[in-house]
Amino acid sequence: MILLYIVLLVAGFVGLVKGADIFVDGSSAAAKKLKVPPMVIGLTVVSMGTSLPELAVSITAAKAGSNEIALSNVLGSNIFNILGILGFCALFCAIPVKKISVVRDFPVVALAPLTIALWLGWDVIRSGRIFDMMVSEEVGVIQGGIAAYLVIGFILYILALVYDAKIHPENAPSETATMPNLKCIVFIVGGAVLIIAGGQAVVYSAKGIASAFHMTETLVGLTVVALGTSLPEFVTSVVAAKKGEVDLAVGNVLGSDIFNFLMVLGISSVIDPISMNVASLYDMIILVLATLLLFIFSLTRKTLVRFEGVIMLIIYALYMVYAAVR
Repeated sequence: MILLYIVLLVAGFVGLVKGADIFVDGSSAAAKKLKVPPMVIGLTVVSMGTSLPELAVSITAAKAGSNEIALSNVLGSNIFNILGILGFCALFCAIPVKKISVVRDFPVVALAPLTIALWLGWDVIRSGRIFDMMVSEEVGVIQGGIAAYLVIGFILYILALVYDAKIHPENAPSETATMPNLKCIVFIVGGAVLIIAGGQAVVYSAKGIASAFHMTETLVGLTVVALGTSLPEFVTSVVAAKKGEVDLAVGNVLGSDIFNFLMVLGISSVIDPISMNVASLYDMIILVLATLLLFIFSLTRKTLVRFEGVIMLIIYALYMVYAAVR
């Protein structure tokens, strides 16, 4: 049975990655046919495409009542993006940090989880009970006002991207290739089907693996699911680092984290309220600290160098150990 869960998990990840890829291709071509500016296509459809696996898994998990997977998938992916992906890429070459990432992206990546952590966990943090509570105890539910805050924040961030691209047209994404109308439809529908099926397969198999190995759903979401849904970003970033094409590496990772936290968590909690336990509260705080560490490294030389990458990878490894034993 374990082997079946593993095969289903791998098949689910393949469906998510391939489905997101062809869905973005079809959607981009369709948007271009509808005379949507290439800049807007690149900043919305294409950029959000990397977050479709996380979105599919989190929505499916939330609807299935597996809130721990829904939330830990987002947090685990974001922490891995910052410490794991950027840390690993820095081993190959120095990674420059653009000024726009420092001004626009870093504050959002840090403040969004910090706000939610304080919003839901302020009472237990202020009282000091957070250190006496079991990691599985609930501290609050992401719904209502919090869900609206996330969704509105996502919309505002998209508007900021569009505005920035208008005043800096040289940074606007390039045009996407056209394709026949029927192929557009097939890609959009086929991609959506693969994404939905892949999300269901991942959630089902993740719950089975958690049960079989007596692991919490939070741990499975932080490790297996989070790493799997971050594979597209990881592969793309590593290949770019090996080729020395890393000008946008930090910006892409931070943008992916923002999409994950605001869009994925926001939309998932609108569809179905997501409860947050003490473990996830810890993870939100760790995500904020990881972002601050990256920010500090970025200010030193305006680049990430190998030594800093090693430190980030060591911290991520220690975080994985902590997540496993807590």
